[in-house]
Amino acid sequence: MNARTMLGALALIVLGLLTWELRWVLLVLFGAVVLAVALDVPITLLRRLLPLNRPVGLLVVLIVTILAGGGLGQLLLPELVQQVRQLGELLPQLLLRLDSLTRSISWLPDLERSLLDSFSWERLQPLGSQLLGFAGGAASTTIQLLLMGLLAILLALDPRAHQRLAIAITPSFYRSDIQALLSHCRAALGGWLAGMTISAVSVFLLTWAGLALLKVPLALLSGLACGLLTFVPTIGPTAATLLPLSVAFLVSPTTVVQVLVLRLALQNFEAFVITPLLLSRTVNLLPTVALMAQLSLGALLGLPGVLLALPLVVVLQVMCQQLVVKDVMDRWT
Repeated sequence: MNARTMLGALALIVLGLLTWELRWVLLVLFGAVVLAVALDVPITLLRRLLPLNRPVGLLVVLIVTILAGGGLGQLLLPELVQQVRQLGELLPQLLLRLDSLTRSISWLPDLERSLLDSFSWERLQPLGSQLLGFAGGAASTTIQLLLMGLLAILLALDPRAHQRLAIAITPSFYRSDIQALLSHCRAALGGWLAGMTISAVSVFLLTWAGLALLKVPLALLSGLACGLLTFVPTIGPTAATLLPLSVAFLVSPTTVVQVLVLRLALQNFEAFVITPLLLSRTVNLLPTVALMAQLSLGALLGLPGVLLALPLVVVLQVMCQQLVVKDVMDRWT
């Protein structure tokens, strides 16, 4: 091994350590890129229809988004607040019903007794420190979200300047390929975001309507949870189903079966019809790839890693297709 190889290996090690130390900064930056692409999609459509420059288009999109959010808030927020209060009233009933159910299982009381015997007040001290750490983490997350939003607006205001900056740091003979790669990544990420947004709205409306027809309480709250968690495929829809199932458990066993059938039908309809149809021209991730990405980034970065795992995999899949498959594997003889 010559000195040049050793220097390159050392540079890679230093770069890896630096990336790990700055992982939260890079995560905020990537989240800002995702939000900037989400803003760029309607800006591009608006500029095709109207002769507007980018700053005015960005301002119009932000104003329309704020007004639309405020209108939906005025329309849905009173009902949503009422259902959140109703959820607080139903929780004790649900706990009582679960308690009566668990008492009918013979081995659960012994397990509860063993847990109580192993309980001690000294173990509350680490729990208190964990709660304080959670509060500090929530404050830090709020600051990171604000910085992410600000960076997203700055990126959406002049994306070509940032694109030229990224291209300028690459070798001159490879700049045309990098420019094409960035265009492919932007198109794939924008298509994925648009498709997932339409899919989430469809799941929200269909779940809300289905639960309302079944006369299940908290239909709006359950539909909203199912729609939002559509952005976390594989894990999200399954977790979102727990809320309507828990509420249906208070109504009757028949309602539980009906809600379960409804959610299974909607999940399969979204997974095998809506999502492939919307993402057929962009990037459609395999369920195994999506799940492994969520588990890996969740273990490394927690909840933010889970939320940003799929857009990151979308970008990495395009980069792998362009850089590894076309430039290396297809030319390997």
